[in-house]
Amino acid sequence: MNFIENPASLRGFEKHVRIEKVSRRSILKGLGITGGFVLAAPVMSRQAFAYETGAGKMPHGVVVDPRVFVAIAPDGIVTIVAHRAEMGTGVRTSLPLIVAEELEADWTKVRVQQAHGDEVKFGNQDTDGSRSTRHYLIPMRQIGASARTMLEQAAAKRWGVPATEVKAVNHEVVHSATSRKLGFGELAADAAKEPLPSIEGLKLKDPKDFRYLTKGQVSIVDLRDITTGQARYGADVRLPGMKYAVIARPPVTGGKLVSFDPAEALKVSGVEKVMEVRGWPWPSKFQPLGGVAVIARNTGAAIKGRDALKIVWDDGPNGKYESVAYRKELEEASRKPGLVVRNEGDADAALKTADKVIVGEYYIPHLAHVSMEPPVAVANVKDGKAEIWGPVQSAGGTREDVAKTLGIPEDAVTVNVTLLGGGFGRKSKCDFALEAALLSKELGAPVKVQWTREDDIHNGFLHTVSVERIEAGLDKSGKVIAWRHRSVAPSIASTFAAGTVHQAPFELGMGLVDMPFEIANISCENPEAAAHTRIGWFRSVSNIPRAFAVQSMVGEIAQATGRDQKEMLLELIGSPRIIKLASVKDLWNYGEPYDSYPIDTARLRKVVELVAEKGEWGRSLPKGRGLGIAAHRSFVSYIATIVEVAVDDKGKLTIPRVDTAIDCGTYVNPERIHSQIEGAAIMGLSLAKYGEITFKDGKVQQKNYDDFPVIRIDESPLVTNVHIVPPGADTPPSGVGEPGVPPFAPALINAIFAATGKRIRSLPIGKQLEA
Repeated sequence: MNFIENPASLRGFEKHVRIEKVSRRSILKGLGITGGFVLAAPVMSRQAFAYETGAGKMPHGVVVDPRVFVAIAPDGIVTIVAHRAEMGTGVRTSLPLIVAEELEADWTKVRVQQAHGDEVKFGNQDTDGSRSTRHYLIPMRQIGASARTMLEQAAAKRWGVPATEVKAVNHEVVHSATSRKLGFGELAADAAKEPLPSIEGLKLKDPKDFRYLTKGQVSIVDLRDITTGQARYGADVRLPGMKYAVIARPPVTGGKLVSFDPAEALKVSGVEKVMEVRGWPWPSKFQPLGGVAVIARNTGAAIKGRDALKIVWDDGPNGKYESVAYRKELEEASRKPGLVVRNEGDADAALKTADKVIVGEYYIPHLAHVSMEPPVAVANVKDGKAEIWGPVQSAGGTREDVAKTLGIPEDAVTVNVTLLGGGFGRKSKCDFALEAALLSKELGAPVKVQWTREDDIHNGFLHTVSVERIEAGLDKSGKVIAWRHRSVAPSIASTFAAGTVHQAPFELGMGLVDMPFEIANISCENPEAAAHTRIGWFRSVSNIPRAFAVQSMVGEIAQATGRDQKEMLLELIGSPRIIKLASVKDLWNYGEPYDSYPIDTARLRKVVELVAEKGEWGRSLPKGRGLGIAAHRSFVSYIATIVEVAVDDKGKLTIPRVDTAIDCGTYVNPERIHSQIEGAAIMGLSLAKYGEITFKDGKVQQKNYDDFPVIRIDESPLVTNVHIVPPGADTPPSGVGEPGVPPFAPALINAIFAATGKRIRSLPIGKQLEA
C-alpha cells in the first residue's frame, strides 16, 4: 500500500510541535553512552482523554509534551527510546522505526531502549486508545529529521562545504561531489554541538524514498527474545532479598476485611509472614482493594499459605448482586425513556406512524480481560524512594499514583516497564503495582506481588454489562424513517466517582450518539444503571455492545424487508457526507479535533464495498453455511468485516473464513495492521462464543480458562484476510489496535442467521446454536 503522498498535508499537526534542548549529560548516562550525540525533543501538545476522578465525571485532560530521545554512540550504534509499552501491538518497534526512517539510519544498527515512567520528560505514556501512531507519526518523523539535519550540518562544517551539498544515506553522510563519506559514529560528537534546527526549516523525506515505513518488512524488535524465551516479563524480575506475596482480596467489590486467622498459613513451609494490606473504600480509582497478604520465600508457598487462611469478610452493599436479576433490571430500564443524548427530528412520532416497527434487545454480559500474563509487579521502597518493575500500560500514570499513595514526590519514584503478556486495558490500572509498593514499604524489602488467574478474574476491572434496545420504524416501502436506541450499562466513571448512573461522554461517543445512519428521526437515550463491581476500559470499550446491537439490527431489517445485508447496510449509511451532530452535547471523538477526524460516511461506505469485493460477498455456499457483514467506526478508523460460518446438524460452529477491510488513514507498518486485525478476529470470536462473567451473592462465578474460555487454535478462523484501504493525500493516521473487535460479533451473528435462520440477540452464543 502507498504511504501518504503529500506530507505537507499534515501541517495541521506540525504547528503543535517544537524542538528544544534538555540535559544531554543525564540522557547519555541513562542510555549508557559516552562521547556521543543525543537529541531530545518535546514534540507535541494536543487534547486527549485523561482517566481521572472528579465531581462525578471524567474530564478531558491535556497530553503533555512528549519527549523522544535519539542517541548515537561513537561506534555508530543508534539508540532510540520507546516511551510506550509493548503488549503485542508492535509499538516498541513502530515508533522508533519512524525515527530511524527520517534519520536515514540502518535499522540493523539501531537499538531500542524502553523509557521509564516520566511524563514530564516523555509526555503521555498511556498505551491505550489506539493512539500511538496517530499522535506520534509526525513528531517522530520530525525528531528523526532533526537528528539527520544536525549530522549533515556537522559533516558540512568538517568538509568546509555548504550543508546543501551533503546528504545522509544509510547511516553515513555523503558529499556527492567528492564521494567523501563519514559514518554517523564519526560525526556524533560534532553533531551534538550543532544547534537544534527549527521545525519550520525541517525537510521530511519524500515518501517514495522510504526504506522501512509502509513496507512491512521489519520484524518487531522483541521477536527473537519472545520466540526463544529470553524476553523479560514482569514475573521474570528478580531482586536480591526479594520477598514473594499473594493477597486474599475481598470477594465482593466494596467489601472489607473483618478478621483473619493466620495460624494455618504460617505452618506452610516457606511462608514467613501474614499481614493486612491497606484498602481504600470503593470507588477509589486504581487503589488496592485491601485484604490479607501472605509473604513467602517463593510464590508457590505464598499461594498455599493463602489457601490455608481463615478469613471473615463483610461483603458490603454489593453482596446481593446477581447477574440474572440485574439483566432483568437493565432490560426493564431499556423499555422506558432515559436521558436523551441525541435527538434529531421526532422519533416518537415517526415510530407511532410507522408502517412497521422492528424491536431488538441485545445483551452483552460482563467480560474479563484474561490476558495471558496475569498482573504482577515488583517494588523496592526504601530511603524515601520507590522503584517499580512491571507490565504496566501507563508508566507515567503508575509513577504518579505510586507517589500519591506513598506520599512521596514523583521524582522519587522510578517505574521500569517490562514487556506485557497482553494488556487489553487491564494493565493501565496499576492497583497491582500499588499493592507491591505498600508491602515493600511495610516490610523494608523488595516484594513481588503475583496475581493468579483466579485473582485477575475475581478482582479485576471488568468490561461493563449492557442492554441495547433499538426500535426501527419502517414506512410502507421498507425505508427506515425512525430509530430509537436506548443504551443501559454501568459506566466506567463509577470506578472514579460514587453515585454514577449515566455513561460518560466518551462512552456515549462509542457507537451510540455517533451512529452514522442517514435517518430523518433519531433518538438516543441513556437510562440509569448503577455499578456493582469495578468497571474499566477493555479493548474497544463501549464500541463492542453498540456495534453488536446496531449491526445486528441492520441484519434484522434486511431480513424483515427481504433485502441483502450489504445493500441494507449501505442504504442506512446513506449518501457520502460529513455528519453534523449539532444535537449532541460534549461529543466524544476519541480526543481528536472533529475538523481533522470527522465522521465521513464515504470512508465507511468504502470499507463496506472493499470487503464485499475482496470477501466475495454473495458467493454461493452449501447448506449450513452463511455470510454475515458488519461495519463500524471506532478510534477514528473505519472497518468492515465479513464472517463465513459453517454450522453442522448438531450446532457445532466453525469459521472457514474472515475478511476485514480497514481504513486507518496514513500508516507505518502493514505487517502490524495484519497482525492486529487477525488477533481481533480471534478475540472477537472468543468473546462472542464464550465470554461471560456472572455474579451470585456479589461474587464472580468464573475462575479460570476452564469456565471463562478463550478459543483454541482448532476453533480459530481458518483464514483471515486483511484488506487495507490506501490513504488519501490528506488523511491523517488513526487507530488500529482496537477497531477490529467491534464488528466481529455482529458479522458472526448475521452469518449464523444466514446459515441457520436462527437470530441470536445475546452473547455469548454458548449453547444457543444447539437449542
